[in-house]
Amino acid sequence: MKYYIIVGEASGDLHGSNLMKALLKKDPQADIRFWGGDLMQNVGGTLVKHYKERQFMGFAEVIFNLRKILGLISFCKSDIEAFNPDVIIFIDNSGFNLRIAKWAKTQNFKTHYYISPQVWASRASRVENIKRDVDAMYCILPFEKDFYSTYNYDVNFVGHPLIDAIADRPQINEAVFRKENQLSELPIIALLPGSRKQEITKMLGVMLSLVEDFKTYQFVIAGAPSQDYDFYKPFIKSENIKFIPNKTYDLLSISYAALVTSGTATLETALFKVPQVVCYKANAISYQIAKRIITLKYISLVNLIMDREVVTELIQGDLNKKRLKKELLAILDSEKRDQMFLDYYELEQILGGQGASAKAAELIVSSIKS
Repeated sequence: MKYYIIVGEASGDLHGSNLMKALLKKDPQADIRFWGGDLMQNVGGTLVKHYKERQFMGFAEVIFNLRKILGLISFCKSDIEAFNPDVIIFIDNSGFNLRIAKWAKTQNFKTHYYISPQVWASRASRVENIKRDVDAMYCILPFEKDFYSTYNYDVNFVGHPLIDAIADRPQINEAVFRKENQLSELPIIALLPGSRKQEITKMLGVMLSLVEDFKTYQFVIAGAPSQDYDFYKPFIKSENIKFIPNKTYDLLSISYAALVTSGTATLETALFKVPQVVCYKANAISYQIAKRIITLKYISLVNLIMDREVVTELIQGDLNKKRLKKELLAILDSEKRDQMFLDYYELEQILGGQGASAKAAELIVSSIKS
């Protein structure tokens, strides 16, 4: 059977690659064409567009790049028509994917969505369009099934794919890893400033402002697969700042604490049991728009899933050197760390066990065959 998969960022590439592996186990003859990244390309199939070509963060950036985005949407529709898949699988990336889903439904393509758009965060009215345009939804957050049920939309909760991605990763030898990456024996504070240029620029400078105040630790930047070292180089102004690209999981597995840009990385850090401070600073225009339409109490997945503050969130003006230093000191203290570890274990239980990708693949393949 023929599968067309569309993702738009690094986290989608990870989940898309694991879904592709699961689909190939269920359907060894699967012909997969996709918009994704390096991880999906390593599995096989045909890469149409790399997510690096369409990374736009925030409302303002989307407006400024509208002509390019509309061109990509038009190209995507034409490419789907030429491929004529048995099913189109959308992964997150709602701004782009919901537009394609609306069109695809009118063309009688089967439409499945893996990793729900965050309609529970803002513009919940979009649920009616999703019900119209998406044949099957596979959710990864436990509260999403209840949310959709209030709109009489029956969805599938399959568990969170990060649990599989972390459990299945190869284990590393810490001594070897430190030597290969020129790390000292000092405890590591991992810096995860995001994957897009705009967010990295806004976040990394504030994170690195603490280096001179924490000389008994080493700060290590987790380089995103979507960015080259030359982009990070101007930020690295101290011997106590190291840079490791494309090895975020390995880095987290040996880190003592982390400063993390809000997003999937907050949940990844929690599943590695690393105490963290969550950071977020957007374009001023985008932030003002977001403030008016987003109704959530929290921005990090950790706090959203737990429905209480487990990790401190420093947002916009609160993300400054003084506040960040205070919160970093707090998670280095044993009392705060011990409580966070307990909360992390509870979080993992709520997310369910392993097998999210396999469950989603089974449901997708069964649906096509029926």
